[in-house]
Amino acid sequence: MCSRIVVDVDLEKFFDRVNHDILIDRLSKRISDRRVIRLIRAYLNSGIMDHGVVQERVMGTPQGGPLSPLLANVLLDEVDKELERRGHCFVRYADDCNVYVGSRKAGERVMALLRRLYGRLHLTINEGKSAVTSVFGRKFLGFSFWRAGMARSSAGWPTSRSRRSSAASGN
Repeated sequence: MCSRIVVDVDLEKFFDRVNHDILIDRLSKRISDRRVIRLIRAYLNSGIMDHGVVQERVMGTPQGGPLSPLLANVLLDEVDKELERRGHCFVRYADDCNVYVGSRKAGERVMALLRRLYGRLHLTINEGKSAVTSVFGRKFLGFSFWRAGMARSSAGWPTSRSRRSSAASGN
């Protein structure tokens, strides 16, 4: 079935709000070496430099390095597993997730499910950036869907011409 509705979810200030205890609990279930767990805890607790002053970090992950998206994957793995268990088609990178469904009603049910699942992790959906909507016109990691037959410019970008005008012009 061709899904034309997307549940486009962005988590509010995700990397600033990751709960250390929940993340360490998830990591401890996968990593038996206590030294690795202590090293990751030290990384999470490392201070934040703000205008030359080091401030203590009690939640969140340092951003900009390769470890933060990996830790996001560990933290959000249970959400992914639940979506898989329910048979949903989805894609997620770090805190951005798109779930493809067959109707707006199904999309609203999935959005409610995601609110519950993320709530258990003490995370909040950014309602201003998230939506249950048509896949057309929505971007995910800079990419979007186009309707079949949409006219394109000489550079390959879509134009506003209709199918009829593009067929008539030989494009």
